[in-house]
Amino acid sequence: MSSTSPALPSPDPRAVLPLSRLAPGASGVIERVELASGAGRRLLDLGFVPGTAVRVLRRAPLGDPVSYELRGVRLALRRSEAARIWVRVEAPASGTAR
Repeated sequence: MSSTSPALPSPDPRAVLPLSRLAPGASGVIERVELASGAGRRLLDLGFVPGTAVRVLRRAPLGDPVSYELRGVRLALRRSEAARIWVRVEAPASGTAR
């Protein structure tokens, strides 16, 4: 008896998602940061500003925190902090040049 569960679909290129939903290796461009609290303002101070490219580097063994790279700097954020940052997902780079 074979039990196969359907694979979760990868985010559509150009979709806007919370940064916390991106898998390691994925990248995107920041669209907006929720500023409902002081934490949102601190994220802006750290460089998470709209228009900035960000890449997910790795996730801790238990899933939190996650390491990100932006503007040549590596930062770790908790999942709750990354959920305040909305990014436009970039399509994965293909191996062929056009």
